[in-house]
Amino acid sequence: MSLTRFLVAWRTTPLRDREVIDALVHPSHAGPSAELSQALKAWRGSHYWSDEPDGRHLVLTHPTGPRASEQWGLHALLFAVTLFTTTLGGAVLSGTIGVDDAFAPRHWVDAILNGWTGGLSFSLPLLAILLCHELGHYLTARRYHLDVSPPYFIPGPPAPFGIGTMGAFIRLRTILTDRRQLLDVGAAGPFAGFLVALPVLSIGFALSRPAESGSSGMEVWLRDGPLWQLGDSIVTLVARRLALGDTAGVILHPMAIAGWFGMFVTALNLMPMAQLDGGHILYAAAPRRHEWIGRAFWVTLMVLGWFSRQWLVWGVLVLLLSRGRLAHPPVLDAYRPLPPARAWLAWASLALFVATFTPVPLGP
Repeated sequence: MSLTRFLVAWRTTPLRDREVIDALVHPSHAGPSAELSQALKAWRGSHYWSDEPDGRHLVLTHPTGPRASEQWGLHALLFAVTLFTTTLGGAVLSGTIGVDDAFAPRHWVDAILNGWTGGLSFSLPLLAILLCHELGHYLTARRYHLDVSPPYFIPGPPAPFGIGTMGAFIRLRTILTDRRQLLDVGAAGPFAGFLVALPVLSIGFALSRPAESGSSGMEVWLRDGPLWQLGDSIVTLVARRLALGDTAGVILHPMAIAGWFGMFVTALNLMPMAQLDGGHILYAAAPRRHEWIGRAFWVTLMVLGWFSRQWLVWGVLVLLLSRGRLAHPPVLDAYRPLPPARAWLAWASLALFVATFTPVPLGP
């Protein structure tokens, strides 16, 4: 069914992966009318409303042409390698194997066989958090018919030099239509990951054990002794008190370590600068303030680097990934207003960042 009889004017923008139609709806159908509602049910694509100064607009999208073929073999291989390295790291963190075993390939089979229980208690919850984070982005992007890749997992060194992974990411291979889409796609990942990280953290704290007298905070131990002391965010502090009461020091179970890193990754992604998730959200909510807020926050990170070197590393990494620019690329229609109903999502994202941010992540 054609929609033209319900419209006053429209503009069509053909893109590589989809066609976007910005349509001004006739006032008599802007309710919408029953006839327009019925016609939209037959629309082969997605649509949403936008209230603008000249009237109510429909933003219509439908895919064009075949989707890009994915390298599913590469995605599966990266996930499998990351599962192996994080399981190996989890076995080290649980104390079931030594550090030397983790870095001796000839011992890997024995190490996994002997330490698989402790290893999987770390790797499975950690990868579940990362996967749900990326699927939050992916599924929201697909709902808007955006061309986006499945998640790429990045293997990394196991403990004590890392946790077995450098994280995961998806590739957005097209321009977003407007700031509403940018906000929805950017915020979906951190909230999806957080919803998994919170029960993982809580269960992990319940499985953890009190540290020796005189210790304080959250400690990560290897077979040969302590490795890290992890700092608190608001979320980890509250969850730890609920699970363990006023216990001064705690030796973390591998699941608690996975939950802690899940919260840490959430905060990293929500930092309001460049093209991090927080940068996307900031640009969607306040595009004119994005660059100077991003610069101010980057300077803040450098100051925090005086107390924790991890922030110096992260600040330099963000600069490298953004090629020295903290600005954000434009969306297709930067002038379309962000719906007032979306303001809560931007504020909720800020609250989530504050709740998960750890000023001093890792101690000696």
